Order: sequence, then C-alpha cells, then structure tokens
Amino acid sequence: MPSQYIMIGGFLGAGKTTLIQRFARYLDDRGTRVGLITNDQGAGLVDSAIGRSNHFPVEEISGGCFCCRFNSLIDAATSLTAANRPDVFLAEPVGSCTDLVATVSLPLQKIYGGDYRVAPLSVLVDPIRAGQILGIAEGRKFSENVLYIYRKQLEEAEFIVVNKLDLLDEEKRGDLVAALGREFPEATVFEVSAREGTGCEAWFEAVLAAEMNTGRFLEIDYDRYGEGEALLGWLNATVEIKCEGCGVDEFDGNELLQSLATTLRTRLEFAGAEVAHLKMTLTPLGDPYEIAAINLVRGDSMPELSHRLYEPIEDGELLLNIRAEVDPATLEAAALGALEETIAIDRSILFRIAHLEHFRPGMPTPTHRLTAETF
Repeated sequence: MPSQYIMIGGFLGAGKTTLIQRFARYLDDRGTRVGLITNDQGAGLVDSAIGRSNHFPVEEISGGCFCCRFNSLIDAATSLTAANRPDVFLAEPVGSCTDLVATVSLPLQKIYGGDYRVAPLSVLVDPIRAGQILGIAEGRKFSENVLYIYRKQLEEAEFIVVNKLDLLDEEKRGDLVAALGREFPEATVFEVSAREGTGCEAWFEAVLAAEMNTGRFLEIDYDRYGEGEALLGWLNATVEIKCEGCGVDEFDGNELLQSLATTLRTRLEFAGAEVAHLKMTLTPLGDPYEIAAINLVRGDSMPELSHRLYEPIEDGELLLNIRAEVDPATLEAAALGALEETIAIDRSILFRIAHLEHFRPGMPTPTHRLTAETF
C-alpha cells in the first residue's frame, strides 16, 4: 500500500510544529507508523529537535524549500521508509513558501503516485496575524510583497486551519472564519487549538480520508514571490552553554529561555524588525529527549514556553531560529547582543557559538512545476 503524504503549510509562527506533533501522537496512539519531514532554508532546526524529543523519526531537509529540494524530499522519505516504514509522512514546509501544490504535491502524485497517496494541502493560520492581514483587526503588518506570499498560501489551500482558538472570543472567531470564507471560498475552514487539542480530531480525520484535488492550480508571479522572500531575514544558531569553570553549578533553563527571548524581542523591536517567528530550544548536552522550547510569533506578542525542563541543568545546547522582516545583519547583532547580555553578563555562565548563519532566502527555483497544461 502507498504511504500517505500529508503536507501542512502556513506562514511563519502559525503553530505548524505543535499541530504536527499532536497529529503524530494521534497516529502513533492508533498504531499508525509516522515519519516527520522538516524543512528550512538553513541548518539547525528547532522543529527537528522537538520531533526527536518526542521520539518520532525525523528527516530534516535544509538549504532550500521542498520545491527547490524536491529530490532531497524523496530521499528523506526513502530513508524514513528504509528505517521505519511509515504509513503516514507528515511534512512541514518552510513557512515563507507557497505554490506547494504545483511544485510538490502534484509532482509527487504524477511521478511517484505508486508510492504515495497525497492528501489535500492544509494551511495553518495564527488568528491574530490573519485578522490583521485581512483587515478585521488592528496591528502591525508585513510589507506588500511579504503579504503577497501569505495570501497565496491561503489561496492554494484546500483546508484552512485556524489555530490558537484560545486567543479569540467567539465573536472574533466568527468574524475571522467569515472573512476567510469570503476571500477563499474554495477552501474548507477548520478551527483548532494545537496546544489544547480542541477541534483537532475532526481535521485529522478529514485529512486522512481525503486525497488532493488534482485540478487546482495556482497562478503566481514568481518575481514578486522571490522579492517577498528576499525581504525576510533568517538566522539559525547553535550555542553551547556550560557552567564549568564559571562559579555557577547549574542554571534554570526555562527561566534563561524566557529572559533571552524577552531580550531578543526588545532588541528586534528597537531595530524596527517585524518578527515573523522566533523560536528556541534548550536541551541538556547529550540528552535530546529532555527539552525546553519557547516561541515568539509576532512583535506585539510575548514569548511563550511550550516545553519545560524538569530540573536545573549544568550545561546545554541552545538552538535559536529567528525569521523577521529586517536585514540579516540586524538579526545577527540582536542575537549576539542578547546572548552576551542574558547568559554571560546577567548569569556569569560560559557560552560558545558552535554554528551561526544569517541570510535572506534566494529566488525560489522549483525542481518541477506542473500547471494545467503540463499535468
């Protein structure tokens, strides 16, 4: 039997990783083997660390999006199949990517249809961000070319999944669902809370029961798409933290993450950056299964811990991923300054940056792109 390929997209900060982990647990509890495929423009991905901490098999594709690394996507699925034989693949594309149906789903269906049964594309939205972009709520917005990507993601979705229900009252939720229905009438809208589990099972079952509509094709201006991606700054860092030799025996990793995220938020706001997503994990060195994780999904929100360490730790590995509409050099300056202030100055703890990269995404160049004429 072919494995099911389920791709869950959505803009940066929508909560894709949390929902995918809940979906994976739902499948695992029912005896369905699951494999996770994560994706990023750079290396050192928080999403992969969270998946591994939950004991799920994970393959990470770095250095480009699924559409531009299509062959790597197939290799990742093949590797997972050889090791674990998943019945279902849950794939999380880069949050700034769109045109995923023509460049990923349809090529999978046409070229590898005997191996994979492709589900409809689901696109997740943060309700606060969505309300601001759709004009029914106040708040900061991205520039027009970044908003172009956001809207195109929703336009190609068969399932739009409104996440984080706890952030809106019933009236505002109704207004948002109505606005999505007006602007994207071909999509089915689901309302869920990935963190609490509310509404998730209905969406899970709908996805598992459906196959993609092979007659849907997105019209997209790739020049504008590329310009939108190029406005976003990207930073990934891996930082080793050690108490040895600094006069401190151990530290509270949860409190350190909260303080670091708050300091980064302040520095980025001062620099005029609009945060798309800032996320970090902290694990004790040598123990990837114990983890603390924190997220900041908008500049006007506060950092939130989603995973906590049970005890203070003596040393740890910190993964930091930032995506924001700002120059990458500004991200680097903010990250280095916040690390020095929070870890070295405030806590007198040693740290070493093992890896740091910052850049703007390049022009998307899909390996395949199927249209109504070529499919």
